Amino acid sequence: MVRIGVDVGGTKIAYGLFDDGGVLLDRRKDATPIEADGPALSALILDGVRALIAANGVEERELRGIGIGMPSFLLYDEGYVCMTSAMVNVRDFPMRDWFARHIDVPVRIDKDSNLAALAELRYGAGRGSRNMIYMAVSTGIGCGLVLNGDVFRGSYGWAGEAGHMLITPDEGLECGCRNRGCFMSWASGRYIPQQLRIMGKGRRTVLDMNGALDGHALKQAVDAGDALALDFLDQMAHYIALCCFNVYLLLNVNLFVFGGGLTNLGPALFDRVRAEFDRYNHVPKPVDFRIAELKQDFGIIGAAELVKD
Repeated sequence: MVRIGVDVGGTKIAYGLFDDGGVLLDRRKDATPIEADGPALSALILDGVRALIAANGVEERELRGIGIGMPSFLLYDEGYVCMTSAMVNVRDFPMRDWFARHIDVPVRIDKDSNLAALAELRYGAGRGSRNMIYMAVSTGIGCGLVLNGDVFRGSYGWAGEAGHMLITPDEGLECGCRNRGCFMSWASGRYIPQQLRIMGKGRRTVLDMNGALDGHALKQAVDAGDALALDFLDQMAHYIALCCFNVYLLLNVNLFVFGGGLTNLGPALFDRVRAEFDRYNHVPKPVDFRIAELKQDFGIIGAAELVKD
């Protein structure tokens, strides 16, 4: 028997095929259809799953289950997607029921950062910990909460949506969560282009303001010592640190594990996050910041863990 873990992100959908021992046998990747609705996204995922097992000579009856991580507010027990800020048309959708009608394999769905937290807790930077905050810093910003050794999902399933907590309510860019001024709108990869263009008006910069303003372009400009890029990095670090600090005050968990595409900015970003966090933290007790160890695979590993038993 084998399992499949699917990690749905703002730019790509990753699939991993695992054996019962947890060994990754094969993987594939699709571009995320940002404008798709729930049924269209689910159909693409199912096509990807079937392509992956066909490429490995696996029949559907040999699948123990499919775990799917979604960047969404969802009802965990029902597998119902309420809202997806990165894909605004994927909302009010009974996703697990859709899969039940289209494939005779158990499917479980969870918030993507919960599954990343589960993967890092069992196999990565959180090994041996009872309490941990997985902080996703990527296309979006969010948390997976590990409390007393278990993933904490809250009353409905979306505990840890810290990126959508408001820091400048009703001011700033409107996020896919339909609010202005959440942490995600200030510091996530999705909003790098808009924020850079706002901050860069009338300024000289090596950045191509009419080109692809993404994390890669930002890193190149930071490495070149570009003043605009460094100022923007300060802004990102400020809001990420405030998000972490607020979560720390709420839960008093002293281990943060950072994962996602923006970790590629390395110490240039996270030394700033650390300094900003420490600037607000006036109680001299240790708080550990770590970078996720599982790199690009944490999402598919965590999703596969969802259907392990």
